[in-house]
Amino acid sequence: MKPSLILSVGVAVAIVAAVLVWADVRKEREFRRLLVVGDEALAAGQTFNAIEAFSGALVLKPSSMLAHLKRGDTYRRRGDYTTAVRDLRRAESLDPTALRPIELLGDVSAASGQHGTAATYYQRYLSIDDRAAPILYKLALAYYRGGMSQRAIEPLRKAVSIDDRLAEAHLLLGLCLRDRGERQPALRAMARALDISPTFAAARQELAATYFEFGRHEEAIDQLNALAALEPSRPERLVSLGLTYARLGRHDEAVLTLGRAVERHPNAQMVHVALGRVWLQTADRQDDPAALRKALAALKPAADDGNATSEALALYGRALYLSGDVTRAERTLQRATTRMPIDPSAFRYLGDAARRLGHLTAARAADRNYAALTGP
Repeated sequence: MKPSLILSVGVAVAIVAAVLVWADVRKEREFRRLLVVGDEALAAGQTFNAIEAFSGALVLKPSSMLAHLKRGDTYRRRGDYTTAVRDLRRAESLDPTALRPIELLGDVSAASGQHGTAATYYQRYLSIDDRAAPILYKLALAYYRGGMSQRAIEPLRKAVSIDDRLAEAHLLLGLCLRDRGERQPALRAMARALDISPTFAAARQELAATYFEFGRHEEAIDQLNALAALEPSRPERLVSLGLTYARLGRHDEAVLTLGRAVERHPNAQMVHVALGRVWLQTADRQDDPAALRKALAALKPAADDGNATSEALALYGRALYLSGDVTRAERTLQRATTRMPIDPSAFRYLGDAARRLGHLTAARAADRNYAALTGP
């Protein structure tokens, strides 16, 4: 073969190789660019754009574990769990030692209510890294939500021994210990969660409930007061405090608290309903006409609301019944039985009103419905 021909062939091969290398470089650059675009879109909450970018990256590199992982996580954030599982399983199969796909598969299962499956994924993760405190917490949470609170205690204790600053784990440990009847350890665990994070509202709420359950009412009220101070924009905090006072028979404090709630949140239906409930209880128990007038005044705005709840209508119907306006009471209580979720007391009060009006068939039907909802 002539030297010139050999040289020509060599040059051609070199050019082809250079072109292929350059194409690979461009492909890799575009792949990485699309991943960055997807990450930026996801950070901005633009999940549709993120999915488009990650899908484009997968066109360039279909066997990329990272691109499947990122797209699967984006589908998870959108709530498209079926598609998320498809991508996350593909990511897991491409790299069985990668921990993030396993964790996210557990998260998707937990979000779908498949707590047993979630626990299986978290256990698989822990078989690779058994010192991951957040995953130990997620495993325990899956057990707890799956009705296995006793199984949750061991991973929670291990989690807090690894990371004592994990406030969520201390709270969940307290709930599990409370389920087991271990009062003092439960309270200590919940209090530890608050020591770590004083603004942790869920911990303070559960601590208040636990104090109340154990008869430590003043401490429960202290926690509810703290919640109301920490979250002044949430009317349910003052409502909870006011109704707790009412449960303890501290009527004046209940009325003052709920009156303050009405001033702060005049458009919140739950506030008017709670105040009306407290006045109605007084009127019903003590045959107090003044309390009944105040109950009617508090409940009327809530009952007149086009989105009135079954509870609001049931209480207003009861107040009308006690005031002697039995016909309007029956109509209002019938409306209460059509709103979901139905307040069982609506049927009980409807039975009373229907009997008073001589509507015995309707009264018996209301009694049956009340019994079906509440038991014998």
